[in-house]
Amino acid sequence: MASEQWLTDHEPSPRWPHYTRANAGEVLPTPASPLGQTYAFDHGILVGFQVGAARTGFYESTEWRPSPPEICGFFGGYFYINLANVRMQAVRNPAVTIEQLDLAFFGDHPDVPPYTPHPDDQKPHLQPIADAHMAFVLGATEWPQLLVDRATVNAMRSIRPDLSSLSAAQLVARAEAILPTIVDLGDRHMVASSSSGIAPGMLAAVAEAIGDPSIPMRLLAGLGDVDSAAPSYAMWEMSRAVRSSTALSAAFDEGVSDLLARLKQSGDQSAADFLQDFDAFLHSFGSRGPNEWELSAQTWETDPSIALAAIDRIRFQDDDEAPQLRAAKLAAQREALVEEVRGKVAPLGEELLGAFEGALVGGNMMVFRERAKTNLIKALHETRMVFRELGRRSADTGDLADPDHIFMLTHDELAGFVANPAKFSQTLADRWADWEELWQLEPPFFIKDGVVPPLSSWAKKGKPDVEDALQGEVLTGVPGCPGEIEGTARIVLDPADPPDLAPGDIMVAPLTDPAWTPLFMAVDGVVVNVGGQISHAIIVSRELGLPCVVSVTDATHRIPEGARIRVNGGDGTVTIL
Repeated sequence: MASEQWLTDHEPSPRWPHYTRANAGEVLPTPASPLGQTYAFDHGILVGFQVGAARTGFYESTEWRPSPPEICGFFGGYFYINLANVRMQAVRNPAVTIEQLDLAFFGDHPDVPPYTPHPDDQKPHLQPIADAHMAFVLGATEWPQLLVDRATVNAMRSIRPDLSSLSAAQLVARAEAILPTIVDLGDRHMVASSSSGIAPGMLAAVAEAIGDPSIPMRLLAGLGDVDSAAPSYAMWEMSRAVRSSTALSAAFDEGVSDLLARLKQSGDQSAADFLQDFDAFLHSFGSRGPNEWELSAQTWETDPSIALAAIDRIRFQDDDEAPQLRAAKLAAQREALVEEVRGKVAPLGEELLGAFEGALVGGNMMVFRERAKTNLIKALHETRMVFRELGRRSADTGDLADPDHIFMLTHDELAGFVANPAKFSQTLADRWADWEELWQLEPPFFIKDGVVPPLSSWAKKGKPDVEDALQGEVLTGVPGCPGEIEGTARIVLDPADPPDLAPGDIMVAPLTDPAWTPLFMAVDGVVVNVGGQISHAIIVSRELGLPCVVSVTDATHRIPEGARIRVNGGDGTVTIL
């Protein structure tokens, strides 16, 4: 690549100069395609993020430049969250400290840049708005707008036209018509996401007061009704059907390649029932996938084998490992713990007790966060299908060398492409080659002081220079979901191509988001390289009741494949046995 920056990269913000891949790596683990970034993020999600952030009262819209968005950033094609900007949620919110917020986002990462006050950090005139927002966070047991949003995006899927019958101009018009909804859904997701760190921060203060640091994570487990866990529950039920059917088990034993075609040719009733259930599953959850925020990525609808591979692994779990049973156990433990902690806090004063009670309700923001994200992902997927259809037909006519080259367009180039697609053929092919080079780079975890290292200085992806963990060594991270389990470490780098996971295995992953969580049910525990207390994966692992530790630095490189390990999701440790 000749250039030292990618064609859609942002200029760093002079006002908010620190950026991080924390949580951003879960959203977009790979470089964003030009269309995925400019259409979905620059002109959609991030516009909504800034609207939502201003609605919380911790920001005002005049603090950000008009373009490109400053609340997040893209460098080398990789997505970053603006750390300096996020910290205003603690600077301007007396209920949360910067240290608590940093822990929620980064765990115990050693390289977090220190907070340096800025003259414009204090915004006392925003306090009434912030107070009203805090009252909402600490009092909301329901958020009706998210249910309205859910109905809206479900209707988009249900009335999706036959895309192959639309003209190129009509396809682009459909995408443009969906974009305002993406902005609105980004607004709601920002409000829920930014607010989901409040309860852990407040509970940390309670935990300190009573001398039990495990309190926050244990109290935020088993919340129930987490939308991002719903596909996993559906997969579990389908895995039970496979497990109980000789015909289905035999078909899965032959592998997931051409599985659907083989089942369609089968005269077995269990095969027909499975196909019907799987079609309904794809209709409801086909938007999910290992990299679902990226428009060019495959999802369960575009590549059903990804979902089938997860079901194939889950089917080997015994019935007593059902996620519903695990979740019910966690919920019961949570209720008992609430009463225990309430009894310890009450004698310490009404103020601390009030904070505790408010934080319990504030935990609902984690549920709302997953609901808001699910809604947003469904809307994005409808545009993904539009652009995939445009790419398919452009390749069929010879205007593109590959259907996926459509994602090398920028949003502003769509109209020109429709008018004269052949004009873009070589440009998009060249961009594709350059984009593939970005995939080989390891993005810096932090961009500090607005200085973006030139691409030629970025490390290449590969095993870092670290030593394997030795027998008896204890690796430390951040508690994700309580529980202790021993098992065999299995390194999983690609959820679309998992190894043969089995009961007794513990998945060790570089990062996870809810699209990975079906694999959670195929194993007995999870260890993740990165992640904080409010990462999507932790929220869902708590819903599924699976012991989990995150922010275990270089876990996928230090823990040997096949090693016997003990995972303690309560204290955040991983022991090599």
